[in-house]
Amino acid sequence: MLKLMSFNIRYGTADDGIYKWDNRKHLVIDRINTFKPDLLGMQECRDDFQAEFIKSNLQEYEFYGVQRAGDGGTALEMAPILFRKNGFRLIQKGCFWLSDTPDLPGSISWGSTFPRTATWVQLLHLVSGKELAFLNTHFDYEPSAIDESARLLQGWVVQTMKNFPVLVTGDFNADKDSHAYHQLTYMTGLVDIYRQSHSTHEDEGTFHGFGQAGELTPIDWILASDSFQAVSTEIDHYHADNIYPSDHYPVHAVLNWK
Repeated sequence: MLKLMSFNIRYGTADDGIYKWDNRKHLVIDRINTFKPDLLGMQECRDDFQAEFIKSNLQEYEFYGVQRAGDGGTALEMAPILFRKNGFRLIQKGCFWLSDTPDLPGSISWGSTFPRTATWVQLLHLVSGKELAFLNTHFDYEPSAIDESARLLQGWVVQTMKNFPVLVTGDFNADKDSHAYHQLTYMTGLVDIYRQSHSTHEDEGTFHGFGQAGELTPIDWILASDSFQAVSTEIDHYHADNIYPSDHYPVHAVLNWK
Protein backbone atom coordinates (compact mmCIF):
# COMPACT_ATOMS: atom_id res chain seq x y z
CA MET A 1 0.00 0.00 0.00
CA LEU A 2 1.14 3.54 -0.78
CA LYS A 3 -0.20 6.82 0.58
CA LEU A 4 0.24 9.72 -1.80
CA MET A 5 -0.47 13.44 -1.35
CA SER A 6 -0.40 16.53 -3.55
CA PHE A 7 -0.36 19.90 -1.78
CA ASN A 8 0.10 23.46 -3.09
CA ILE A 9 1.10 25.23 0.14
CA ARG A 10 1.03 28.82 -1.24
CA TYR A 11 4.38 30.62 -1.30
CA GLY A 12 5.53 31.95 2.03
CA THR A 13 6.19 35.60 1.10
CA ALA A 14 2.70 36.24 -0.30
CA ASP A 15 0.94 39.30 1.12
CA ASP A 16 -2.14 37.36 2.21
CA GLY A 17 -3.22 39.30 5.30
CA ILE A 18 -4.64 36.95 7.90
CA TYR A 19 -3.69 34.02 5.65
CA LYS A 20 0.02 34.86 5.69
CA TRP A 21 2.43 31.95 6.09
CA ASP A 22 3.11 32.48 9.80
CA ASN A 23 -0.61 32.14 10.57
CA ARG A 24 -1.10 28.89 8.70
CA LYS A 25 2.23 27.07 8.56
CA HIS A 26 1.35 24.89 11.56
CA LEU A 27 -1.82 23.83 9.72
CA VAL A 28 0.22 22.75 6.70
CA ILE A 29 2.32 20.46 8.90
CA ASP A 30 -0.79 19.25 10.72
CA ARG A 31 -2.53 18.21 7.50
CA ILE A 32 0.55 16.32 6.33
CA ASN A 33 1.02 14.58 9.67
CA THR A 34 -2.68 13.73 9.87
CA PHE A 35 -2.60 11.84 6.56
CA LYS A 36 1.01 10.59 6.90
CA PRO A 37 1.78 10.22 3.19
CA ASP A 38 4.56 7.97 1.98
CA LEU A 39 5.04 10.27 -1.01
CA LEU A 40 4.29 13.99 -1.10
CA GLY A 41 4.36 16.35 -4.07
CA MET A 42 4.40 19.95 -2.92
CA GLN A 43 4.02 23.12 -4.99
CA GLU A 44 4.91 26.78 -4.28
CA CYS A 45 7.47 25.95 -1.61
CA ARG A 46 10.18 28.61 -1.55
CA ASP A 47 13.79 27.65 -0.92
CA ASP A 48 14.12 29.94 2.10
CA PHE A 49 12.49 30.05 5.54
CA GLN A 50 9.49 28.20 4.11
CA ALA A 51 11.46 25.12 3.03
CA GLU A 52 13.48 25.22 6.24
CA PHE A 53 10.27 25.10 8.28
CA ILE A 54 9.00 22.16 6.25
CA LYS A 55 12.27 20.25 6.59
CA SER A 56 12.65 20.89 10.32
CA ASN A 57 9.10 19.72 11.02
CA LEU A 58 9.09 16.72 8.69
CA GLN A 59 12.44 15.17 9.48
CA GLU A 60 11.25 11.65 8.69
CA TYR A 61 11.06 12.68 5.02
CA GLU A 62 13.77 13.10 2.43
CA PHE A 63 13.28 16.47 0.70
CA TYR A 64 14.29 17.05 -2.90
CA GLY A 65 13.53 20.35 -4.59
CA VAL A 66 15.15 22.55 -7.24
CA GLN A 67 14.70 26.31 -7.51
CA ARG A 68 12.86 27.21 -10.69
CA ALA A 69 15.34 30.10 -11.17
CA GLY A 70 14.86 32.95 -13.61
CA ASP A 71 14.45 36.63 -12.80
CA GLY A 72 12.54 38.25 -9.96
CA GLY A 73 11.26 37.24 -6.57
CA THR A 74 9.74 33.94 -7.69
CA ALA A 75 13.09 32.35 -8.57
CA LEU A 76 13.28 30.52 -5.22
CA GLU A 77 10.02 28.64 -5.72
CA MET A 78 10.23 24.86 -6.04
CA ALA A 79 7.95 21.92 -6.72
CA PRO A 80 9.67 19.56 -4.27
CA ILE A 81 9.19 15.87 -3.63
CA LEU A 82 9.19 14.39 -0.13
CA PHE A 83 9.38 10.67 0.58
CA ARG A 84 9.67 8.66 3.78
CA LYS A 85 13.26 7.80 4.56
CA ASN A 86 12.31 4.45 6.09
CA GLY A 87 10.05 3.49 3.17
CA PHE A 88 12.19 4.02 0.09
CA ARG A 89 15.70 3.95 -1.26
CA LEU A 90 16.58 6.69 -3.72
CA ILE A 91 17.99 5.39 -6.99
CA GLN A 92 17.98 8.49 -9.19
CA LYS A 93 16.63 12.02 -9.10
CA GLY A 94 16.33 14.88 -11.53
CA CYS A 95 14.59 18.04 -12.61
CA PHE A 96 13.71 19.57 -15.96
CA TRP A 97 12.14 22.86 -17.00
CA LEU A 98 8.83 23.07 -18.81
CA SER A 99 10.23 24.72 -21.91
CA ASP A 100 11.75 23.99 -25.31
CA THR A 101 15.11 23.74 -23.51
CA PRO A 102 14.19 21.54 -20.54
CA ASP A 103 17.78 21.12 -19.37
CA LEU A 104 18.38 24.87 -19.15
CA PRO A 105 17.66 26.22 -15.65
CA GLY A 106 15.22 29.11 -15.59
CA SER A 107 14.18 28.66 -19.21
CA ILE A 108 10.79 29.88 -20.44
CA SER A 109 8.82 29.03 -23.60
CA TRP A 110 5.28 29.12 -25.02
CA GLY A 111 4.32 32.46 -23.41
CA SER A 112 4.84 31.18 -19.86
CA THR A 113 4.81 33.90 -17.22
CA PHE A 114 7.36 32.16 -15.00
CA PRO A 115 9.90 29.36 -15.31
CA ARG A 116 8.28 26.08 -14.28
CA THR A 117 9.83 22.77 -13.29
CA ALA A 118 9.09 19.08 -13.09
CA THR A 119 10.92 17.26 -10.31
CA TRP A 120 11.25 13.47 -10.34
CA VAL A 121 12.74 10.60 -8.39
CA GLN A 122 13.23 6.93 -9.08
CA LEU A 123 12.67 4.97 -5.89
CA LEU A 124 12.83 1.44 -4.56
CA HIS A 125 9.77 0.77 -2.41
CA LEU A 126 11.29 -1.26 0.42
CA VAL A 127 8.13 -3.09 1.51
CA SER A 128 7.22 -4.41 -1.94
CA GLY A 129 10.72 -4.53 -3.41
CA LYS A 130 9.37 -2.73 -6.50
CA GLU A 131 10.74 0.34 -8.23
CA LEU A 132 8.69 3.35 -9.29
CA ALA A 133 9.11 6.82 -10.75
CA PHE A 134 7.41 9.75 -9.03
CA LEU A 135 7.11 13.18 -10.66
CA ASN A 136 5.77 16.41 -9.22
CA THR A 137 5.14 19.63 -11.13
CA HIS A 138 3.46 23.03 -11.20
CA PHE A 139 2.28 24.32 -14.59
CA ASP A 140 2.12 27.97 -15.55
CA TYR A 141 -1.33 29.57 -15.90
CA GLU A 142 -0.98 30.78 -19.52
CA PRO A 143 -3.11 28.49 -21.74
CA SER A 144 -0.43 28.03 -24.41
CA ALA A 145 2.15 27.10 -21.77
CA ILE A 146 -0.25 24.65 -20.11
CA ASP A 147 -0.83 22.72 -23.34
CA GLU A 148 2.84 22.62 -24.30
CA SER A 149 3.91 21.65 -20.78
CA ALA A 150 1.44 18.76 -20.92
CA ARG A 151 2.89 17.68 -24.27
CA LEU A 152 6.42 17.71 -22.81
CA LEU A 153 5.32 15.82 -19.73
CA GLN A 154 3.40 13.34 -21.85
CA GLY A 155 6.63 12.42 -23.60
CA TRP A 156 8.43 11.92 -20.29
CA VAL A 157 5.63 9.74 -18.92
CA VAL A 158 5.39 7.53 -22.00
CA GLN A 159 9.15 6.99 -22.07
CA THR A 160 9.44 6.34 -18.33
CA MET A 161 6.52 3.93 -18.26
CA LYS A 162 8.48 1.62 -20.55
CA ASN A 163 10.66 0.84 -17.54
CA PHE A 164 8.82 1.71 -14.33
CA PRO A 165 5.37 2.36 -12.89
CA VAL A 166 4.73 6.11 -12.74
CA LEU A 167 3.03 8.39 -10.23
CA VAL A 168 2.42 12.08 -10.97
CA THR A 169 1.23 14.89 -8.71
CA GLY A 170 0.86 18.55 -9.49
CA ASP A 171 -0.95 21.83 -9.70
CA PHE A 172 -1.75 21.89 -13.41
CA ASN A 173 -3.64 25.20 -13.51
CA ALA A 174 -6.16 23.47 -15.79
CA ASP A 175 -9.42 21.71 -15.12
CA LYS A 176 -10.37 18.20 -16.16
CA ASP A 177 -12.12 19.29 -19.35
CA SER A 178 -8.85 20.70 -20.67
CA HIS A 179 -6.65 19.45 -23.48
CA ALA A 180 -3.81 19.15 -20.95
CA TYR A 181 -5.84 16.69 -18.88
CA HIS A 182 -6.64 14.69 -22.01
CA GLN A 183 -2.94 14.58 -22.94
CA LEU A 184 -1.85 13.38 -19.51
CA THR A 185 -4.53 10.74 -19.07
CA TYR A 186 -6.03 9.35 -22.28
CA MET A 187 -2.84 9.83 -24.28
CA THR A 188 -0.44 8.33 -21.72
CA GLY A 189 -2.39 5.59 -19.98
CA LEU A 190 -2.21 7.37 -16.63
CA VAL A 191 -5.36 7.19 -14.52
CA ASP A 192 -6.89 10.03 -12.53
CA ILE A 193 -6.93 8.40 -9.10
CA TYR A 194 -9.71 10.59 -7.72
CA ARG A 195 -12.03 9.72 -10.59
CA GLN A 196 -11.07 6.06 -10.41
CA SER A 197 -12.45 5.79 -6.90
CA HIS A 198 -15.45 8.16 -7.23
CA SER A 199 -18.36 7.19 -9.44
CA THR A 200 -19.34 10.83 -9.84
CA HIS A 201 -17.07 13.80 -10.37
CA GLU A 202 -18.56 15.89 -7.59
CA ASP A 203 -16.52 17.59 -4.87
CA GLU A 204 -13.20 17.31 -6.72
CA GLY A 205 -12.46 21.05 -6.73
CA THR A 206 -9.18 22.01 -5.06
CA PHE A 207 -8.50 25.73 -5.60
CA HIS A 208 -10.63 27.76 -3.21
CA GLY A 209 -8.72 31.04 -2.72
CA PHE A 210 -8.82 30.83 1.09
CA GLY A 211 -12.52 30.11 0.99
CA GLN A 212 -13.28 32.98 -1.38
CA ALA A 213 -13.66 31.18 -4.71
CA GLY A 214 -17.25 30.89 -5.85
CA GLU A 215 -16.79 27.67 -7.80
CA LEU A 216 -13.99 25.30 -6.83
CA THR A 217 -11.73 24.25 -9.68
CA PRO A 218 -10.12 20.77 -9.88
CA ILE A 219 -6.59 21.84 -10.87
CA ASP A 220 -4.61 19.61 -8.47
CA TRP A 221 -4.38 16.01 -9.68
CA ILE A 222 -2.89 12.66 -8.72
CA LEU A 223 -2.25 10.42 -11.72
CA ALA A 224 -0.98 6.84 -11.74
CA SER A 225 -0.03 4.14 -14.21
CA ASP A 226 -2.00 0.90 -14.28
CA SER A 227 0.38 -0.81 -11.84
CA PHE A 228 -1.69 0.84 -9.11
CA GLN A 229 -5.29 0.58 -7.97
CA ALA A 230 -7.00 3.28 -5.91
CA VAL A 231 -8.22 2.19 -2.48
CA SER A 232 -9.51 5.62 -1.50
CA THR A 233 -9.07 9.28 -2.40
CA GLU A 234 -10.05 12.46 -0.62
CA ILE A 235 -9.95 16.23 -0.96
CA ASP A 236 -8.98 17.54 2.48
CA HIS A 237 -11.29 20.50 3.30
CA TYR A 238 -10.00 21.07 6.81
CA HIS A 239 -9.62 24.60 8.18
CA ALA A 240 -9.40 25.98 11.70
CA ASP A 241 -12.05 28.65 12.23
CA ASN A 242 -11.41 31.02 9.32
CA ILE A 243 -7.76 30.06 8.73
CA TYR A 244 -7.02 27.63 5.90
CA PRO A 245 -3.73 25.75 5.51
CA SER A 246 -3.46 27.08 1.94
CA ASP A 247 -5.51 28.50 -0.92
CA HIS A 248 -5.61 24.95 -2.35
CA TYR A 249 -7.07 21.88 -0.69
CA PRO A 250 -4.61 18.99 -0.56
CA VAL A 251 -5.46 15.76 -2.36
CA HIS A 252 -4.94 12.36 -0.68
CA ALA A 253 -4.82 8.91 -2.23
CA VAL A 254 -4.28 5.42 -0.87
CA LEU A 255 -3.09 3.01 -3.54
CA ASN A 256 -2.40 -0.69 -3.78
CA TRP A 257 0.07 -2.32 -6.09
CA LYS A 258 -1.81 -4.49 -8.56
